Amino acid sequence: MKALRKGLVAGIGWLEQAMKRRLGDARTPLFVSVRSGAERSMPGMMDTILDVGMNAVSVHGLIRLTGNPRMAFDSRRRFIQGYAEVVGGVAPGGFAALVADMVRAEGVANEAELDSEALERLVEQFHALATRLGHAPPEDPIEQIAEAAQAVYRSWEGARAKEYRCLNGLEGLKGTAVTVQTMAFGNSGGDSGAGVAFSRDPATGEKRLYVDFLADAQGEDVVSGRRSPSDAAVLARRMPEVARQLAEGAQALEAACRDVQDMEFTVERGKLWFLQTRSAKRTPRAALKIAVDLVEEGLIDRKEALARLADVDPVAARVSRFAEAAELAGRATVASPGVACGRACFTSARAKEVAARGEPAILIRRDTSTEDVVGFAVAEGILTAIGGRTAHAAVVARQMGKVCLVGCRALAIDEARGEGRLGDRPIREGDWIALDGATGEVSLGRRAIVAEDAPEAAVVRRWRAEAA
Repeated sequence: MKALRKGLVAGIGWLEQAMKRRLGDARTPLFVSVRSGAERSMPGMMDTILDVGMNAVSVHGLIRLTGNPRMAFDSRRRFIQGYAEVVGGVAPGGFAALVADMVRAEGVANEAELDSEALERLVEQFHALATRLGHAPPEDPIEQIAEAAQAVYRSWEGARAKEYRCLNGLEGLKGTAVTVQTMAFGNSGGDSGAGVAFSRDPATGEKRLYVDFLADAQGEDVVSGRRSPSDAAVLARRMPEVARQLAEGAQALEAACRDVQDMEFTVERGKLWFLQTRSAKRTPRAALKIAVDLVEEGLIDRKEALARLADVDPVAARVSRFAEAAELAGRATVASPGVACGRACFTSARAKEVAARGEPAILIRRDTSTEDVVGFAVAEGILTAIGGRTAHAAVVARQMGKVCLVGCRALAIDEARGEGRLGDRPIREGDWIALDGATGEVSLGRRAIVAEDAPEAAVVRRWRAEAA
């Protein structure tokens, strides 16, 4: 930790001089995001704070700079909440209640439809709540960055980060870095947005661009799993030039890195920004296909392909399906393929109990959260009412080879009572439920599963025999 603190002091000193040069003129404010360098290997397990630099003065500088008061006030209220939650450890419930009250008072469908005047009032309410709780952000942007960076470092020792390292054999990692990036504002209007893209399908390995995108949104809206995004086809219709640049950039990054890439991006007023890229987490089934395809395309050789497949479980890479058809109870978006059938569990703790007695568990949640990583580890499948395929939690489930269906509109959950409904049919703790990761279909009742080897399995076995 001494080395981390020393690096933090040095880094903040450099940033202080750079920001003072920029912030000397209130008309050209500088805003940044503060995130962990460990995001490459531990997606979603570390904390991130966006919109750092927002205060009572700079918000008006941003309005003068962009002519967009709605975006400026929206960004400031996001920062107040992000700071209180990540730095102060404040639960999000109070802020969510304020948003819900404002949405009702304004007579709109959701927070995305609030106008600038309503968001300005919401900023005042957020700041008052954070002040009352003792965790309002400081006005000095240098203090903001310092405290944000320290909070990101602290999240290395958070429960979900430690559990993830344990589950994935990463206990040997020494720590994390902190990345500070200039903000690109995806919440700048209809020609803006945020998304996550994979250069190939991380669920099946198919060679096609795989995209989740939310218009007029920031990155946390996508990766948190709290909203259901659109796909590549919608992005292409809405912003064809951005879609073309994204596809070309994804191909270039894949070729340079010689592996499938997981990219976070933002579009600000029609301009595409790549925020980060990393080797994509993938299902065991996708790992087989991707390795074989990359060899055939000349990006890697057989030796490297076999090394990448060394830890892939051949059983987990098999293609599974249900033996018989069943009555459809709901439909969802496939985030990770395969089929699973088990006892309905509405909490990770309950899933652990079911798995401990030797029965399969299906974790059912309103949205995917990285806080549920323990439940992911023991469940056979995950089903959510909202969320997208590229939310951090969905990425983790896919890496674990778990069947994961998200955005099931027919699903309603009563968390207080620990039960739910699929359309007009009730689901209670312990009921049998089945998830089909090929079709996205959800059914009730117990179903038999059959499995067979993927076509690429024979190719890999031949490579191993020839290399022996």
